[in-house]
Amino acid sequence: MAKIFCIANQKGGVGKTTTTVNLAAGLAKVGQRVLMIDLDPQGNATMGSGIDKRQLEMTVYDVLLESASVAEARVTAEKCGYDVIGANRELAGAEVEMVALDRREKRLRTALAAVGAEYDFILIDCPPSLSLLTLNGLCAAHGVIVPMQCEYFALEGLTDLVNTIKQVHANLNKNLQIIGLLRVMFDPRITLQQQVSEQLKAHFGDKVFDTVIPRNVRLAEAPSYGLPGVIFDPSARGSQAFVAFAKELVEKMPPASAFAQPAPPIPEPVDLTAAAQQGTDDV
Repeated sequence: MAKIFCIANQKGGVGKTTTTVNLAAGLAKVGQRVLMIDLDPQGNATMGSGIDKRQLEMTVYDVLLESASVAEARVTAEKCGYDVIGANRELAGAEVEMVALDRREKRLRTALAAVGAEYDFILIDCPPSLSLLTLNGLCAAHGVIVPMQCEYFALEGLTDLVNTIKQVHANLNKNLQIIGLLRVMFDPRITLQQQVSEQLKAHFGDKVFDTVIPRNVRLAEAPSYGLPGVIFDPSARGSQAFVAFAKELVEKMPPASAFAQPAPPIPEPVDLTAAAQQGTDDV
């Protein structure tokens, strides 16, 4: 059975889509069977996987409205090595249509049950807000991977996200847990980033992944070519870091059966902003 992970953060601009497509490509490179689901109406993860969202016959919109199955809606990103359920602007209207439907927050979970045995990992790219789309992702997932910058405002966003995960775990998905925090766009020359990184490790311990994704221009350029950085320039530092992260994820994660058990309660989020604020004087 597949391990199903959301890539989520309620703060925008932290690299969720970049993380999703590059992790998917990295996992494919190390021999994993991967399905990537784009739950953002902007469709950036779809385009970043080399798939034209405007040409898709079926999207995640059809899956959520149960007019198509996952098997019917998925397409293969040939250059990237993984399957994609894409998104486009149609998805923006799905939330309004789903409000009156039964099981509206669990429709993605139901759909994925039919293909769980065909993949090792299913990655879900969530929009940067707590919407019905994000709820579908969180209800379908075994856990959440949180990409975050080591900056002051990112810590406030982390507190909000942990509260959201805590609520979903308590009310909708007992299996949901925080898989780990991934430090992205990291620049070791900036004192504050180093300090925030140390605060994260001190408070979250082994929930902070060892791999750090550096700030890298090649990762930023790759989407304009319709490819993840891992495929666009495999030799770039950022690309190599994502492959290393994929290997770390494969090595550290227990079998999928372990995620079928209810996860322990999510602990109360720690307010790290005060500690980070002290570090701004040193920058």
